[in-house]
Amino acid sequence: MPEAEQAAALLTTLRTVNEAANWVSAVAFEQGVPREYELRKHTYAELKSRGLGAQAAQHTIKKVRDAYTTLKANIRAGNLGRPGSKRRRKAESKPVAFRSEAAQPYDDRCLSWQYDAQTVSIWTTAGRIRDVRFLCSADGLKMLREHRQGESDLVERDGVFYLIATCEVPERKSYEPDGFIGVDLGIVNIATTSTGYQAAGRDLNRHRKRHGALRTKLQRKGTKSAKRLLKKRNRRERRHVSNTNHIIAKTIVTEAERTSAGIALEDLGGIRQRVRLRKPQRVTLHSWAFAQLGEFIAYKARRAGVPVVHVDPAYTSQMCRECGHVDKKNRVDQALFICRNCGVVAHADRNSSHNIAQRGAMVWNAGRESRVPATP
Repeated sequence: MPEAEQAAALLTTLRTVNEAANWVSAVAFEQGVPREYELRKHTYAELKSRGLGAQAAQHTIKKVRDAYTTLKANIRAGNLGRPGSKRRRKAESKPVAFRSEAAQPYDDRCLSWQYDAQTVSIWTTAGRIRDVRFLCSADGLKMLREHRQGESDLVERDGVFYLIATCEVPERKSYEPDGFIGVDLGIVNIATTSTGYQAAGRDLNRHRKRHGALRTKLQRKGTKSAKRLLKKRNRRERRHVSNTNHIIAKTIVTEAERTSAGIALEDLGGIRQRVRLRKPQRVTLHSWAFAQLGEFIAYKARRAGVPVVHVDPAYTSQMCRECGHVDKKNRVDQALFICRNCGVVAHADRNSSHNIAQRGAMVWNAGRESRVPATP
């Protein structure tokens, strides 16, 4: 919450360091992306002459080097397409570029926190400015006091400044679970658990559809203001999806902790490559944030000490939870499951969640240390 003069200094600082980062990136590209120490010898003196402090210059160089490391990892993983593809050639043919408002890292030498007063003292190109107020929740302030570690990132977004602090929260020791809660992930129902909780995806899918229609209109328009609004809408949609997944993950982990149960999740890695869908359904599949929800459940579970296992999802939607009969015809439609062997009628996602819970217990027992006494 900076004052007007403080905000101007922070904005000028972000623009200066990112302009310098673009220059360092060009030097790195020309030099064949040398190691950080070598890159520092080519750029440090010039960065100092541009008005950057010693620590800011070091962080700018490290930021550039990390960006090239990430680019190299994405190319190696195939995230930018195959060798020779247009997207990959474009990424490899020019230096990495930084937006004028891109995040700038700060360490404790150029940023200090005053928790009682809820202010910070921060380095800028106009000198160090003090008593810059910050706002956060009571829980956030408590976490800052107890667990803040390392660097913090200064970001400007839509005229608002954010300090993103890194907090290392210790994991609780996991307990021996009394059974497992199976979690079936889907699009119509985002998450269905074997305990009866169901998070419907109706509102989220409607929200995505509305934003998709607006995105189509803005892309057709093609003006600068339309592109700017497109980015703003995209960030808003991502925030809405993340908030929904946070709420679902917290509900599932809280229930597991309350009942001393573990959580069994499907291992859905590579599902987008395996599944073949018609063109209208591809957008829905590729906007499905199942990986994010799984990550949220996993890290919240680690903080609460709840055991989490991942199981093979094969045939969980076709297998009867009562008799174990597997038949594609068991899944009558999206919502209805009728076993062709024993006649059990159930909600399809609920049936799947029970199968996942059973597999979770099997995976946990298979990996558990034997308590049988050693043979003398």
